[in-house]
Amino acid sequence: MSTRRLLAVGAACAALWLSGCGGESAGAPRGPAPAIGVVAVPVETKPWSDAIEALGTANANESLVLTAKVTETVARVNFKDGDVVEAGQVLVELTGRAETAQLEEARAAAKEAQQQYERQADLVKQGTIARSQLDAQIALRDAAVARMNTIRARLSDRVITAPFAGVLGFRRVSEGTLVTPGTEITTLDDISVIKLDFSVPETVLSAMRVGLPVRATSAAWPGRSFDGTVVSIGSRVDPVSRAVTVRAELPNPEALLKPGMLLGVAIDAAPREAVVIPEIAVVSVGSRHYVFAVADDVARQVEVSIGARRAGEVEIVRGLEPGQRVVTDGIVKLRDGAKVAVAAPAAAAS
Repeated sequence: MSTRRLLAVGAACAALWLSGCGGESAGAPRGPAPAIGVVAVPVETKPWSDAIEALGTANANESLVLTAKVTETVARVNFKDGDVVEAGQVLVELTGRAETAQLEEARAAAKEAQQQYERQADLVKQGTIARSQLDAQIALRDAAVARMNTIRARLSDRVITAPFAGVLGFRRVSEGTLVTPGTEITTLDDISVIKLDFSVPETVLSAMRVGLPVRATSAAWPGRSFDGTVVSIGSRVDPVSRAVTVRAELPNPEALLKPGMLLGVAIDAAPREAVVIPEIAVVSVGSRHYVFAVADDVARQVEVSIGARRAGEVEIVRGLEPGQRVVTDGIVKLRDGAKVAVAAPAAAAS
């Protein structure tokens, strides 16, 4: 047999073998696609609130600078730096010997005028003197009493008292110091309650209301929080920053917070029951958000609208109902309508 004929026979056998193999592969039935292993968790409803965070400045409940009202010399200082005082407690006494003497004189004159009035009132009843004479004595008596009260008021300006209970600051005067009107003596702060002022953007104004709970933190006291409530919301929005000032009150029984401190503020606004899923279950494509919901071992792609987020969770506003299951692990292998084999989260982790 010639070489050319042998090559032709070999080519024909090879073609028959290939066609036979191809026909067998094309005609063989295909098995069902294997299920994709995923982890799914149920959709839940949980208590939810919008977290509003800000920075605020602590202010005393009441605060003032104690000053002298008259020009006089300090006779006695009755407090020390940082003392806690009660309302009405005498703090500083100024010299007032001249006023004291004048007060004694005015008191004696008022007493004499009262006695003269009583005598003349009896004489008027007896008809001995005219009524006009008694009226003149009444005017003298009232003038003497008014003069006495005037001197007593001037004398009271020489005794400086605490107008309310609080904590005193540093003492600025000593005995013998000559003070004038406006001279600073000390400061007085009522810090039993702290007024916390902070600003929030106008976009969250609808969520703010009086009575909302407030949680404050300070770098000076790490690990501690101070709870209070919103007591007032500013009536104006700053046209530059577009923010509104809010005031909260924080009880401060241990006096840990001081006026002027910078505090972090957290407010839980708009409390509600929300539909919540793990944040890892959400797939974002542009401005749209999707999840894979599992039903009857089939994963369906569902478009959802999301709300607020917090520590690994996201609020679902529309698209899911409580009780549904969503895929949290194995999402990258899924397509709409894929068969899945759902494993428990604990088993998947192991």
